[in-house]
Amino acid sequence: MADIIDRIKYQYKTGDILIRLIFINVGIFLIIKILGIFFTLFKIETFNLLQFIAVPSQPEILLRRFWTPFTYMFVHEGFWHILFNMLWLYWFGKIFLEYFSGRHLGSVYLLGGLSGALLYILAFNLIPYYLDLGNSWMIGASAAVMAIVMAAAFYRPEVQLHLFLLGRIKIVYIAIFVFVLDFISLDDLSNPGGHLAHIGGAIAGYLFAVRYRRGKDITKGIGKMMDHIANLFKKKPKRTKLKVSHRRAESDMDYNYRKHQEQEEIDRILDKLKHSGYSSLSADEKKKLFDASKK
Repeated sequence: MADIIDRIKYQYKTGDILIRLIFINVGIFLIIKILGIFFTLFKIETFNLLQFIAVPSQPEILLRRFWTPFTYMFVHEGFWHILFNMLWLYWFGKIFLEYFSGRHLGSVYLLGGLSGALLYILAFNLIPYYLDLGNSWMIGASAAVMAIVMAAAFYRPEVQLHLFLLGRIKIVYIAIFVFVLDFISLDDLSNPGGHLAHIGGAIAGYLFAVRYRRGKDITKGIGKMMDHIANLFKKKPKRTKLKVSHRRAESDMDYNYRKHQEQEEIDRILDKLKHSGYSSLSADEKKKLFDASKK
């Protein structure tokens, strides 16, 4: 077990941002599942973790839990939910990294997640259809993943993937198909917030690709924020302590006099060594003789 954990740590430390995002999502999924099993077995119903990490549609709750637009995009409940999200993230993340840096991937992931949360909150507070649905909560990396899908597809629309039964098809057609599918599912009561978030993330990814082709990076602000957070967890190099001497500087006369005295003392010790042997020297004399031999 320890060997498996060490391998996972090694893969996380040596992997790129894509691998780390997948590790984080899977890790949080497993933690929530384990805690859920524990709470169920011991009938602990007073604490609901998802309420503190899922993004709420209610503005008053959102103000109290302002971190949820960030945390929700790393949270999944169902196995199939996280499986498909991570597969899409891996496939299109690989394509994305062929043209952009890992910093861009992380920034677009966050931008898509935040955009999806924003559209979801606005719709549930402004659009009559969603107002009638009442209060709700949303989790999942779908919006963040859709941003990466659309960014890769519209930055390099000529890239093709080989799909089972369909053959080779341009990724831009795949992205458009998924977007249209989400749009015509906006009235789907089984996952109304999810489809909204997908569209919000897709718009963010599309804007990133279009603006980047024109020389404008709309993720610069998020990238700087990521760098700042990363620097907080980096070990700072130890500063070398400088020893400051407060001894008064010697004049040339004082220096020459001190060196003359030291030399006379060494000559005296050498003379004693010559006549009486090394054993006749005191510990202090031996130390002075040793120090003089090193100069």
